[in-house]
Amino acid sequence: MKFGIIKERKNPPDRRVVFAPDELAKIKQQFTTAQFVVESSDIRIFPDVAYTNMGVSVTDDLSDCDVLIGVKEVPITNLIPNKSYFFFSHTIKKQPYNRDLLRSILEKNITLYDHETIVDANNRRLIGFGRYAGMVGIYNGIRAFGLKFELFKLPKAETLDGREGLLKQLKRITLPPIKFVVTGTGKVGGGVKEILDAIKVKEVSKENYLTKKYAQPVYVQLDVLDYNVRKDGKQLAYTDFYKNPTEYESSFDTFTKVSDIFVAAHFYAAEAPIILTREMLQAIDCNIRVIADISCDINGPIAATLRSSTIAEPLYGYLASENKEVDVFHPAAIVVMAVDNLPCEIPKDASFGFGEQFLEHVLPAFFNNDKDGILARAKVTENGKLTKRFEYLQDFIS
Repeated sequence: MKFGIIKERKNPPDRRVVFAPDELAKIKQQFTTAQFVVESSDIRIFPDVAYTNMGVSVTDDLSDCDVLIGVKEVPITNLIPNKSYFFFSHTIKKQPYNRDLLRSILEKNITLYDHETIVDANNRRLIGFGRYAGMVGIYNGIRAFGLKFELFKLPKAETLDGREGLLKQLKRITLPPIKFVVTGTGKVGGGVKEILDAIKVKEVSKENYLTKKYAQPVYVQLDVLDYNVRKDGKQLAYTDFYKNPTEYESSFDTFTKVSDIFVAAHFYAAEAPIILTREMLQAIDCNIRVIADISCDINGPIAATLRSSTIAEPLYGYLASENKEVDVFHPAAIVVMAVDNLPCEIPKDASFGFGEQFLEHVLPAFFNNDKDGILARAKVTENGKLTKRFEYLQDFIS
């Protein structure tokens, strides 16, 4: 079986890749019947020569490959018919901007495996860039706080050498005794926690966070039932929230009164309650000054996230009283950081981490007859049709 690592063609340019050069060298030793070639790229974080030095062929023609692997969406004009593809298609939530992409995939008889659909038997995602989004997101949130209040100036994450570069810069500054509230305990929240712990921001309990003052910076990490309550006042298990999200409402206002920086690292389902409402942000006792919205759901659970921002221009101001965007340095502005492609800022680390996950969870399935059902569950299209698991997309493309 021949695998091709494709060039990223989406704009703005994405320098990430699924496999770093030395990872491919290891894979060739582990799976001796597999062939790997890399499409030449002038933007990838690892130059072509780094692959050739590891004995991996670099080419401009991947037409003889069986499986093509990338990160972001492949432009329609670059899709090769009758191939199998792995990439983030951004179609499985019926994203309207990629409807034509999914149609073209079906028309070209492409077998699509979306990185988001690679899950275990319990439907838990196995691979992703979440950890790295969390790392960059919290760095950007701290950087925004320093800029807003002219306390310190941190360089942009994209100019630094990955995780270690972020930590090196953060350890040079002195944070005032501020409070961080973090929503989400998954991979993204884990990346946030990893950085906060590394720079010695103290984690405290929810009860102490809400009631005590500290002489040092502290943070609390919340799960969904820490900031959502049933409307009828009943206290039930987490499973009830996921089954009946409309029966709940946000209680996050208890945290807005005592928090300086809100780091949104949660997963948000469509019918779940709005977490941070316009009313909460307009309240006189709202203390939040920076919102690092890593999840970045537009018109979603964070009222201040009016739009996504960019790596080039990561920050904008939100004026709660008028629910509109203003300059970051407006006296009443809450600073919003809502970059939707944060892992792109540390492409080398993100590529290494993603490759490790892909090697562990996905590649073996090609050589063990997919004994764990990884490929079967992840397959979105086959033979010009949606697979049974994704038939719900039929009305989206019809």
